[in-house]
Amino acid sequence: MKSDYAEVLARYIEEQSQPVDKFGHQPRLDALTLAIGADLSYDRDVVRAAAWLHDLGVFVGHRPEDPGLLAEWDHVAYVCSLAPKILSRAGFPEEKIAAVLSVIRQHQPEDEPTTIEATILRDADILEQLGAIGILRTVSKVGRDTRSPRFTDAVAVLRRNLEELPGKIRLESTRRLAEPRIAILQQFLRAVDDESGFNLY
Repeated sequence: MKSDYAEVLARYIEEQSQPVDKFGHQPRLDALTLAIGADLSYDRDVVRAAAWLHDLGVFVGHRPEDPGLLAEWDHVAYVCSLAPKILSRAGFPEEKIAAVLSVIRQHQPEDEPTTIEATILRDADILEQLGAIGILRTVSKVGRDTRSPRFTDAVAVLRRNLEELPGKIRLESTRRLAEPRIAILQQFLRAVDDESGFNLY
């Protein structure tokens, strides 16, 4: 059963998630971190809180709508500015808030995690960009995200994910979880080429 603070964070993130499909990422990530860290010693509270809050700054209503401002937007800094107050109101242990902020700052694939907590969340976030879920999350942005106006843009993102992300995984438990996701993404991209005849627009 979730602790009280996790229930409060889940409700808050569900309320803030715009578009609404953004919400699924957080509970999936929470479950993935649990699977990745099953045999590891780490602070579950810190990882769980970071998993729920890390993407608040990408939600509509929190991020800038102006394309120029959005291109320069630092969603991580934004989250870290709000997270202490959100966590305190949720009843999260005050002495662990700094650790949560550190994990959020190190959760992206290009980051170099310095703690096991940050490594677990970063690995889990990489898994969410592979496989069927990675495909759904990427393709759903076509036409509504300035970075993906066309299918070709979304497919380019997926190809880049396949080429770059598996090599960034740090933990053996994550590598095992990644194998079927990588296979699904490879199969999907082959099918796109076969069906489109390289005429995807």
